[in-house]
Amino acid sequence: MNILLITNTAASIFNFRLRLIERLIHDGHVVYLLLPKTDASRVSELNQLGIHVVFYELNRSSVNPFQAVVTICSMIKKIKEINPDITFSFFPKPVIFGTLAAHYAGVKCNYSMLEGLGYCFTRRLEPDSLKKKILRRSQVLLYKLALPHSRCVIFLNDDDRREITIDNHVSVERTYVIGGIGVDLNKFSHQPLPREIRFTMVSRLLIDKGVREYVKAASYVRGIYSNVKFDFVGGIDDNLGGVSKIELKSWIDEGHVNFRGVSNNIHEVLTETSVFVLPSYREGVPRSTQEAMAIGRPIITTNVPGCKETVIDGVNGFLVPPWNAQALAEKMIYFIENQSEIERMGKESRILAERKFDEDAFCDKLIKILLG
Repeated sequence: MNILLITNTAASIFNFRLRLIERLIHDGHVVYLLLPKTDASRVSELNQLGIHVVFYELNRSSVNPFQAVVTICSMIKKIKEINPDITFSFFPKPVIFGTLAAHYAGVKCNYSMLEGLGYCFTRRLEPDSLKKKILRRSQVLLYKLALPHSRCVIFLNDDDRREITIDNHVSVERTYVIGGIGVDLNKFSHQPLPREIRFTMVSRLLIDKGVREYVKAASYVRGIYSNVKFDFVGGIDDNLGGVSKIELKSWIDEGHVNFRGVSNNIHEVLTETSVFVLPSYREGVPRSTQEAMAIGRPIITTNVPGCKETVIDGVNGFLVPPWNAQALAEKMIYFIENQSEIERMGKESRILAERKFDEDAFCDKLIKILLG
């Protein structure tokens, strides 16, 4: 069977889809990948994995409707050339453009996965701007056009499913809430704790990830416990809601958080971590948190869609309100003053990861949905 995956970056394949692709190829399926030309430098790596790569034009940050039509038309042509039996799109733009293109290319079996709803659906403390409201309404309209052509729309959490299908009245044939995409529990095995206390946040530098709250909390805590370390791992992002270079420089100059940039070895980063922190405003189910749980780290995260699925409050970590740096700091101080809890809750994180976030179990569910 010819199976076409449609995505917006090669990194999404290497980070999130390798196990699925390995399973599909092992079972005798031919896997194609529709990928933006901007990622052409990684085509040889993908080919070595047995993936047939086809390129299309995509501007990740563009909201130009004319450009969207041009993109969809080019995708229709590419999909007709591939002639897949099944298409599987993930992330908002590929889901919208890819599903519409596959439908008009005559493909009958199209599947979509929304791993979080993104900037337009993420609430902040301040009221949404007019621009954001317009973008959200536009995205809902596009979902209403595209998602009815999916046999199944897969969500990572039920809040996202309800927001799209119930609150915004998007008609879909079938939905499935699959939970977290999982991690390799052998690669991310339980690791001993470091000697010094270190809090770590791993994400893109987006305001909606809660990076401002993390920096404020770190500043407060270091005013009391100056020897405690705070790391941030991740890079500048040009998406809407990205942290500016000026603001980042001001944080670096303050010196409370060590901004380490992008890392190619998250396992090492997490091994050096005592407590993992993600004060995000909304997620699908964050992969970085699942990885931290798998190696046995307690979690401090927010009581919002996607994040709350990773923590049983008081068991493997704490849930705090979003937008609240003070509440975040208080839980950090709790771990500093009760260091035996880091080990106890870390063990509970590993147990929860084994129960909920096994990558192979996720692949089993996904293959069953796609191949029926």
